[in-house]
Amino acid sequence: MAKRVHQPREDAEFDFILRMSGVPVLAHFIGTWPKAIEPCREADLVVGAVAEEYAGRLTVVRADIARCPDATRRYGITGAPSHVLLKEGEAVAHGTGAPTVAALRKLLDEHL
Repeated sequence: MAKRVHQPREDAEFDFILRMSGVPVLAHFIGTWPKAIEPCREADLVVGAVAEEYAGRLTVVRADIARCPDATRRYGITGAPSHVLLKEGEAVAHGTGAPTVAALRKLLDEHL
């Protein structure tokens, strides 16, 4: 995972990152159960590339669903991988599955 991607260990850390960001946040939710591992790895590559490209305009958080259950419920995450674009803590766009770089760029460019 890219250096520019925060990996909170729990909900409190996730919420702290959101409060301190100052820019929109892309929350990338991953799962560690067997069927989720490979799609989450694919999504990690895309999210990492986008984190580098949008540095300074976007904070990226990679949240494990099991470690951040409150955030998972708050943003309606039902599977992994999923991602939510947050502005001031409010969801403005979301997606499920492993996105392509082009699809994620499009989502970000429409909402940033």
